[in-house]
Amino acid sequence: MDSVALVKHTGDVNASLEEGIGLIGGFGELLSPVIVKPNICTNSDNTGYSVTRVEVVESLIQLVLHEDERISIRIVESDSESKFAMDAFDQFGYNDLCDNMQSEGHDVSLVNLSSPPLVEVELNGQYFEKLEIHEILTKPCYFVTIAAAKTHYLTFITGALKNQFGLLPKKGQSSYHRDIDDVIVDLNRFVKPDLCIVDGRVGVEGWNGPRTRPLNLFLIGRNPVSVDATLTRIMGFKPQMARHLMECGKIGLGTLNPEVLGESIESMAVGFDSPSKPS
Repeated sequence: MDSVALVKHTGDVNASLEEGIGLIGGFGELLSPVIVKPNICTNSDNTGYSVTRVEVVESLIQLVLHEDERISIRIVESDSESKFAMDAFDQFGYNDLCDNMQSEGHDVSLVNLSSPPLVEVELNGQYFEKLEIHEILTKPCYFVTIAAAKTHYLTFITGALKNQFGLLPKKGQSSYHRDIDDVIVDLNRFVKPDLCIVDGRVGVEGWNGPRTRPLNLFLIGRNPVSVDATLTRIMGFKPQMARHLMECGKIGLGTLNPEVLGESIESMAVGFDSPSKPS
């Protein structure tokens, strides 16, 4: 049965990730490169948790390297209307992380998905007939999405599935907003995560706040629908409220009713307000 680890965070990020990954049976078969996609949606993080914090990515990388110290790791993000990827990497500590890893002899580096080489692929999806995407995403890899726990006025929630919206190389990504649910479905069908992590230490109402709610948890699973369905319930909502979540469930990206390992949803649930369009 598909399972999701719900881990109560007690202060040590490395311990929380190790516990959650252990609950779902480990990483599975790692493949080089390991591509890590944090949620770096802006260079103005109003809450401190709207952007994936670098210590979570660092802990994940350390656990991967413990499995195979020779593996290549690429941390990826694209430009968007609210940031340039390389500036945001620098601002939030990702350059320093890579410098430290490289000084220790590890093959860890950053990739701006909006920079060449970009290639066009046939998709025949719900939105894209053809998709322009960075070449690194078209080759075999082990893909990890590391999301923040947030609500969003366009997609109701933003979690493991919505994080892949940041794979699009186009800086003017608001042009996709009218069809964002279909866009998210296509991207997750093309780049299916091998591991999904949601940093739920602090939940954010709205894509960049301003309100936050302490959750003190991490969610970890192999299938993004299963992880996001669990996140949605923790927030006090029904998965059916997020259209992209329902659509991705139809194409085999997880289940709306996974087995939850570790803590129970009931013991960790915190009611969020329904998202509304910013004024």
